[in-house]
Amino acid sequence: MSQITSSTIETIADIPKRGMPITIITGFLGSGKTTLLNQILTNKQDLKIAVLVNEFGDINIDSQLLVSLDEDMVELSNGCICCTINDSLVDAVYRVLEREERIDYLVIETTGVADPLPIILTFLGTELRDLTSLDSILTVVDAEAFNREHFQSEAALKQLTYGDIILLNKTDLVSSDKLAELEAYINEVKTGARILHSNFGQVALPLILDVCLTPIQNYALVSQADRHGHDHAHDHADHHHEHHSDHLANDGFVSVSFQSDRPFDVYKFENFLNEHMPQNVFRAKGILWFSDSDMRHVFQLSGPRYNLNADEWQSPQRNQLVFIGRELTTSQIYSQLEKCLV
Repeated sequence: MSQITSSTIETIADIPKRGMPITIITGFLGSGKTTLLNQILTNKQDLKIAVLVNEFGDINIDSQLLVSLDEDMVELSNGCICCTINDSLVDAVYRVLEREERIDYLVIETTGVADPLPIILTFLGTELRDLTSLDSILTVVDAEAFNREHFQSEAALKQLTYGDIILLNKTDLVSSDKLAELEAYINEVKTGARILHSNFGQVALPLILDVCLTPIQNYALVSQADRHGHDHAHDHADHHHEHHSDHLANDGFVSVSFQSDRPFDVYKFENFLNEHMPQNVFRAKGILWFSDSDMRHVFQLSGPRYNLNADEWQSPQRNQLVFIGRELTTSQIYSQLEKCLV
């Protein structure tokens, strides 16, 4: 690791003793993880932060929506991060550690259907435990969409169970009674949870970075058993992949990706959203090109709510969309979207 400068020591004084701090941002589909990550990158001031992002889908939309990603970004291959815990995560972290310019902090954004445990164990159960320090598992919750039915998803429940900080996001969209009900339920699932409120992922960074909240000792026995059961790194990776593919199968999540070099007719696309989109789509996001506009449109859908935000194109114009849900029929979605093209 590179030489520690006096400015780095002033920024986070105990990094040399405990390794590079890691924050894992998790949370169910559409909770606002990428928005929070953008807030961190926008407000990081003098901290040099590296980011690992991956998605459940063939097109990485989130990486195209992040600010200041040119120097700070290391991107994992697509797929649910808890299901590709093989050498790719370890290698990505090493790439951060080996950079010439010292990185003060590493933030990992999981997919909305990820189980945080195998990610935690990767840091505690491999040689990374001597080079990094898990700071906190931060679970983002959509205060408006959140309900007990989320826990038909095994992953959503585990995200709360392993969260050190629960960030209730989009609190401006719900009543104080609903917030109180949510907090009571979260405390049932996670005793003593540290609960924070935010809108648009806006939260003071000292509340979420360098907080030393992950109870490492609680995971030590699990990690130790995991290591003893798998003497070889390859076996270790295969075990995680095999075991943690199960929760996706159990939850029934699939993703459908759509790309086209032709623009959409905005009215036909709106009609698709309102009349023809499958009911069991939990989440959709994309970069959209409309025939009557020179602007890039960022599309976000979470549950019944969707929005479009226009900005300038940073790349050649094209349509890229990802839908995540249960029991989705790719051919049906493709057929409907093809009808929207000009």
